[in-house]
Amino acid sequence: MKDIEIINVDLSNISEYGIFCVRNPKHQGYQAKLKWLKKRFSEGLKLKLLYLHSSGPVGFIEYVPGEKTWRGVEAKGYMVIHCIWVGGSHQGKGYGSRLLEECIKDAKKEKKHGVVMVTREGGWLSGKKLFLKNNSELVKRDSPFCLMVKKFKKNAPTPDFKGEQKKKLKKYKELTLIYASQCPFLAKSIRELTSASKEKGIKLNIIELKKPAQSQNAPSPYGVFNLVYKGRLLADHYISKRRFQYIMNEELK
Repeated sequence: MKDIEIINVDLSNISEYGIFCVRNPKHQGYQAKLKWLKKRFSEGLKLKLLYLHSSGPVGFIEYVPGEKTWRGVEAKGYMVIHCIWVGGSHQGKGYGSRLLEECIKDAKKEKKHGVVMVTREGGWLSGKKLFLKNNSELVKRDSPFCLMVKKFKKNAPTPDFKGEQKKKLKKYKELTLIYASQCPFLAKSIRELTSASKEKGIKLNIIELKKPAQSQNAPSPYGVFNLVYKGRLLADHYISKRRFQYIMNEELK
């Protein structure tokens, strides 16, 4: 694997390497994510690219100390992975495990209890297969999410989903979108949902989360996208305008 290099992206080189999942700097989501990242590096966030000299960047991993995570988990003393992704044509070659090794190495170096990730089967978060393959354990389910944990010592405290999240839904009576700029793909969804709600004559309240603790206590384990109406969670990840229209048509029957 001499062709492989792991590049640590930080303030000194992010303008050169970018954020990977969105390549175009003119993209609205790119700029929002870039601004968000620049504030997070000082909180211990790591963004690493898996770079092939023969073809460029093919994957990335983003992780942060549990106290500063933007997922809805209680994981003090752990390293929490926000995202891990490898491009389609490069999957199945061990690159995901290689990126995961980087996080494990840093977690041990910083004397953490272990590594945590909120997973979900689907295209926008990693599934649990990679973590089971690398000796992680499924410690909690909050359907459709799973909490995967790799402990370095058996007697380490066990991370958990935040227990009060769903109780807090009751205070949101009007249509409300609670989000953070951790994911660059949210910008398009927010723009489309704003447009669609106006077309339907429905007021959409938008709340941006600006601190990790706010996201940890958001209504869903994903943390950074929560569409709520009448005390219920309608969507826990970014959705299209068409999907939003369908959901609201059902709600307003």
